[in-house]
Amino acid sequence: MPYVNIRITDEQVTAEQKAQLIQGATQLLVEVLGKNPATTFVIIDEVNTDNWGIAGNTVTNLRKQD
Repeated sequence: MPYVNIRITDEQVTAEQKAQLIQGATQLLVEVLGKNPATTFVIIDEVNTDNWGIAGNTVTNLRKQD
């Protein structure tokens, strides 16, 4: 029973994009490991950019610099 956890920043990811991530991750486990898609769980966690840090900065601040 595979469990995949995808964490992304919360930046207007559409329901369609999330569905594609779920389908793609499931299919990858089917193709590579021969797992049953009916028992494969994929969870998407969306993290606010204030709560995600890289190199000592929040993603919010890094986005402002770009």
